[in-house]
Order: sequence, then structure tokens, then C-alpha cells
Amino acid sequence: MKKSPLAIRCLIAFFLLAGIAAVLWGLNHYAGTGISPRVLLVARWIALAAFCGYALFQRSLTAWIAAGILLGAEIGADWPGTAVKLQFLSTIFLRLVKTIIAPLIFSTLVVGIAGHSNLKQVGRMGIKALIYFEIVTTFALFIGLAAINISKAGVGVNPQDATQAVTAQKQSATDFIVGVFPENIAKSIAEGQVLQVVIFSIIFAFALASVGEKRRRPMLDFFEGFSETMFKFTNIVMWFAPIGVAGAVAYTIGKMGFSVISHLLTLMATLYAALIVLALGVFLPIALIARLPVKRFVRAVAEPASIAFATASSEAALPRAMESMEAFGVPRQVVAFVIPTGYSFNLDGSSLYASLSAIFVAQAAGIHLSFGEQLAIVFTLMLTSKGVAGVPRAVLVILLGTVASFHLPEWPVFVLLGVDQLMDMGRTMINVVGNCLATAVIARWEGELGKEAPSPVVMDAVAQ
Repeated sequence: MKKSPLAIRCLIAFFLLAGIAAVLWGLNHYAGTGISPRVLLVARWIALAAFCGYALFQRSLTAWIAAGILLGAEIGADWPGTAVKLQFLSTIFLRLVKTIIAPLIFSTLVVGIAGHSNLKQVGRMGIKALIYFEIVTTFALFIGLAAINISKAGVGVNPQDATQAVTAQKQSATDFIVGVFPENIAKSIAEGQVLQVVIFSIIFAFALASVGEKRRRPMLDFFEGFSETMFKFTNIVMWFAPIGVAGAVAYTIGKMGFSVISHLLTLMATLYAALIVLALGVFLPIALIARLPVKRFVRAVAEPASIAFATASSEAALPRAMESMEAFGVPRQVVAFVIPTGYSFNLDGSSLYASLSAIFVAQAAGIHLSFGEQLAIVFTLMLTSKGVAGVPRAVLVILLGTVASFHLPEWPVFVLLGVDQLMDMGRTMINVVGNCLATAVIARWEGELGKEAPSPVVMDAVAQ
């Protein structure tokens, strides 16, 4: 890829720094400084144009997505009335991505399992994946618990701030187990029940594997071609990602603005600090223990993580995450099994947020919980947080069910709605990174990492 000339890059850096300075000066209350707000506005737009120019020179989808985030934020801040009308852009993008999920999971799982020469490895891989998921999500839950006890972000919240409501839906162990199994695969696809699609795909794949080679081969050839086609489909849809991301961010900023209650700002800071601790204190040591090339892994997950952060949707990032992990060196059969399963069992960011916000509810209501009671909440969330991938605001629904089980008031949960979108961005990004890491670790555990050459279609997709 040809780099932009040094002079152009220096000019872009100058304007970008000038824009950042203007933003910081503006946040420090420009009144009395003698600088017109219009000057600050122009400075920000010059910096934004400089960054967009830099992204254009890079010819990188990741850079274009970053430009979309900044552009959406500026539009949301400057023209909130117009910005809230741009939600349709993100809606279109998410609808297109959702059409990919079930066909991609189904085709890749069928090929990965039915075409596998050693079906015992599939079962062994599943057990290892579930053990890994439970250990890491437990770490996430306890990190969230520790973070909120240190920051005490909920202490002193005014209950009159609660103005919105959510319908809680408690999920028992029986409900979860029954919900894993599909009653109608078309219904499962329509409702976005990823785990049900996974179960159907696995059973179908084992059934196909038991058919004689003469009858199985044509089906495998079809699904291999179908899988390659869905990766190409994903590549086409992803070119719309910067526009969809810009619309999502513009809507969020335009509707909510930048000024939020101080307690919620503290909670947001607590959440993001805890997510950083999870990434550096858990993810990084796991990557080092598994002897993964950390720098190359970070580059591989940068794009799906940025999509997840901007859209607050794991589904939007799933197709690109699968492509990135295959390009990283994880065999397709491992990618097809671990990532979709992880979307239901390995929600590290959501688990951390659930434990953090549950204690926030108690603090906001002025209720003291003993360490034993907090542990009980954590272990309850270990069960109830499973199987909620793909459901908008699912964590809030799970949280409402959990606080009701422990006789905590519901109104603090409603307060969280004000900034849930901003917090959802961070936790969703960690969910995606955690699942990508799990895929690479399981592949290393199985001795499969780097042994299979990625598909040319996948390499072409991630190179763009």
C-alpha cells in the first residue's frame, strides 16, 4: 500500500492537533477567552477534514470507520435535530449484517464438522471452549464487582432521575436450557437466536457426517461454495460500515448530548477502567501464556472491535471477526465453532457490566450488601447472562430480573438507560475481542493455529 507523502501527513497532524486543542479549549468554557465559538467550530471541522483525508489516503476500512465515528460525533454535537434523523443509516447497516449471521454460521459449522476427519476433536474442542468461557467470564464478573466497590459510583444518586421503564423478564435455569434448543429453525433465524442456530447446525452436521461419502460430498461442496459466497457478501456489506457507523454515533450524540449526570459519568469511567483492567490483566496474560503473536492479534481484531464499539452490536462485528480470525491462522472449523458459541457463553464485557451495574443499583438505593450477598448476585449473573447475545439491551433486562430476585429496587436500573448506549459500546467491543481471543487460544490448545492456509476469499476481504 502506498503511503501518503511526509508533507501531507505532517499537515494533517498539525490540523488534527489544532482541532483537539480547540475542543479542549471549548470544554474549558470559551466564554471570557475572547475566542468565538464559531472559530472553535471551524477548527474542529478542519481537524475532522484532515483526519478524513488521512483515512482516504490510507485506503483502510478501519480508518474509514474511525472517520465515521468522529464525523458522526461532530454532526450530533453541532446539529442534534438533524443527527437524530440519521439513525436509519445504522439501521440499514445492521439489517444487512443480520442477514449474514445465520447463513454464515450454518454453512461454516456444517463444513467444519461434517468435513472434519476427526469428530472426536469437535467434542473435545467444545468441552475446552466451555471451560475457557466460564473461567474468563468469572474473572470479568469479579473485576466488575471490585471496580464498583472501589468507585462507589451509585452512592448518592437521586431516585427522581428515574423516568423510563423496562419490562423485566426473569430467566430460570430451566428456561435457559429449554431455550437452547430450537423448535423451528426458521423462527430461530428470524428472532436472531444464535445459540439455537448453532445447535441445529451441529446436529445437522453430525447427521451429514454419518451419511456415506458418495451422498455427503455433493452437500459438502455446496456448503463450501455457500460459505465462500457469504464471506464475499460480508465483504460487500462492510463497505457500508463507515456510513452506518456515522449514523449510529450521530444519533446517539444528537439525542443524548455530552452532558450527563455526574454519577453516570463516574459509572462510565468505572466501567471503562474495569474493561481496561480486564483487557490488560486477563486477556493479555492469556495471550502470552498461549504464545500468541500479540501485535498481529491486535491488528487482526482492530476492525471487528471498532465496528462493535461504534454500532454497539456484536452481530455487526461477527462476520468480520470470523474472517479476521481465519486470516490470523485459526482453521475455519475452529472459527465456525468457537466464535458463534462464544456469543452466547463468553460475553466478557457484558458479564463485567452486569456485576458492576447490579451493585450500582444497591448503592443508588442506599442498600448495603454484604460480601456474601454480592457473591450470590455474581453467581446468579453467571447463569442468567448466558444466551442473551443479539438481543438489544438484553443486559438491562437480565439486570432487572436479577435485582428483583434479590429484592432490590428497579428505579436505579432505569437511570442507567440514559447512558446505556455509550456503555454498551465498550462492553460490546470487549465481547468481540474476548471471543476472538478465545478462538485463537482454543486453536493453539488444539495445536491447529497456523497449520491451515486461510481461504483466498478471506485474505482478499481482510486486506481491503
